[in-house]
Amino acid sequence: MIKIKWNNQNQEKMVVNHKGDVAFLTWPALEMVPFVRHCFSTRQGGVSEGIYASMNLSFTRGDEESAVKENYERLARAVGFKTEDIVCSDQTHTANIRIVTKEDRGKGLIRERDYKDVDGMITNVPGIVLAAFFADCVPIYLVDPVTRSIGLLHSGWKGTVNNIIKNGIRAMKHAYGTKPGNLLAAIGPSICGSCYEIGEDVAEQFRRAYPAAQYRQMIRDDRNGKYHLDLWMACRFNLMGSGVPKEHILEGNLCTCCNPDFLFSHRASGGKRGNLGAFLQIKEENEN
Repeated sequence: MIKIKWNNQNQEKMVVNHKGDVAFLTWPALEMVPFVRHCFSTRQGGVSEGIYASMNLSFTRGDEESAVKENYERLARAVGFKTEDIVCSDQTHTANIRIVTKEDRGKGLIRERDYKDVDGMITNVPGIVLAAFFADCVPIYLVDPVTRSIGLLHSGWKGTVNNIIKNGIRAMKHAYGTKPGNLLAAIGPSICGSCYEIGEDVAEQFRRAYPAAQYRQMIRDDRNGKYHLDLWMACRFNLMGSGVPKEHILEGNLCTCCNPDFLFSHRASGGKRGNLGAFLQIKEENEN
């Protein structure tokens, strides 16, 4: 069994679920929301081989297409959703948000996408499964239990400094009447501040985007032209700055780079890897 390294033993941890050979992660607090189904995939339980072993969910990194499709089927069966209900992002490190409707069902997996440059998606349509993909960047799950709407965001350093979180919450407010104070937000498995080294150019963009006190907390200057960035903290600041109460923010507490045998990490693998998936769904009415 693979030993998992949690970043803070004193914080709430995600739950590792096993269905047959498939392992996936969930938050206990999100599992308590009756109309939501969610998960974050791991490397375990798929059929891909080599650097993609074994639950790779990317069609664009050189893996066999048939293997990736089988991986989706295995994960969907384990978690409890259907592949034809999945709607995939088109991630290019933007802060763009798409409102997903029933007409989008299946796009990016069983149908061609007719949209580009989408790093965040929101919906209030039961049955649809929002899907985004990761190998160090930060997954952000947004759940509004009052309006029964959801959002899923891909927040790498560019999405974070350009505040895709603010854009996502604003889009949910305009589309569904979401009040930020009602949101439950989860920061998913991604690279931790100890592992994420950046250069002066990236540090400077964060210096311009955040108040000095916040910048000093999220950036460590190594005094050699290199810095370390805590994306989890930056995302917390973005969530709270958009009105999400601190006590409504769930930590993933799990670094992809520290757990390369359990999770795909771009940094740890030198780019030789597959992709993990974040999935978020509003259940059908008859499931609640």
